[in-house]
Amino acid sequence: MIFASDEDLAVANEYSANGYIIRVNADKEAFNWIQKNTAAVAASALKIDVPSDIESFLNEIHKLVEPSALNDFRLKVIQGLNALPEFRLMYFRLAKPYLEAIVGNELAMQQRINLSIQMPDDTSSLLPVHADTWSGDSPFEVVVWLPLVNCFGTKAMYLLPPVESAKFSDEFSQRGGSSSESIFDSIKNEVKWLEVKSGQVLVFDQSLPHGNRLNRESETRWSMNCRFKGVFTPYGDKKPGEFFEPITLRPASRRGMTYSLPRIS
Repeated sequence: MIFASDEDLAVANEYSANGYIIRVNADKEAFNWIQKNTAAVAASALKIDVPSDIESFLNEIHKLVEPSALNDFRLKVIQGLNALPEFRLMYFRLAKPYLEAIVGNELAMQQRINLSIQMPDDTSSLLPVHADTWSGDSPFEVVVWLPLVNCFGTKAMYLLPPVESAKFSDEFSQRGGSSSESIFDSIKNEVKWLEVKSGQVLVFDQSLPHGNRLNRESETRWSMNCRFKGVFTPYGDKKPGEFFEPITLRPASRRGMTYSLPRIS
């Protein structure tokens, strides 16, 4: 017997086969809220009015911000967004049905959402090849990756698919080398570049090697990422209350967590 719906099964099978899914945002209103508030916080940091064409503003932010000032600017934007009470709820709504199909419906969510801004030809925003599990993250986590602009070519990210990743893991001592660059050289012909459009969301397995390269496109990449996992799955080095927060505990679980047997005197 198959207990999942056809739609959930399609999502689950695709994720298992590829290590990721790309889907239209599950909640258009939530995406518009995030995109508009990002532009508003960014414009405030630059002391300018919010432009009417938000995506052009974000795509061309390198014309307004020097690379040397990028990290301070990025921190102002993400700190401003994380201070908004609705931000995490809106982010969750973007991927809710996909998370339920892949992870489950009792979820823990990263407490602070991350922001990446990668300008054209900027070497300061590179993310070398890595798997989050290599540094202590739980293999039970998934990443919800949200582009605020169209991401394609070197403006996007890459991922090593599951079959190739398993082979690489078995051969790591021979292929890993002594640096992240040598690791990338050994897998660069096997990685898959993920094209994710504005209005779509990517959910991927963070235990698979992934990263980005120098953005050689003419536009700036804006993307957010946040981790989710099942509340009752192992946490690795990032603990509940420190990094994760339960967001969808069901009544039976809450009851079970506080239940105790009657006292026998």
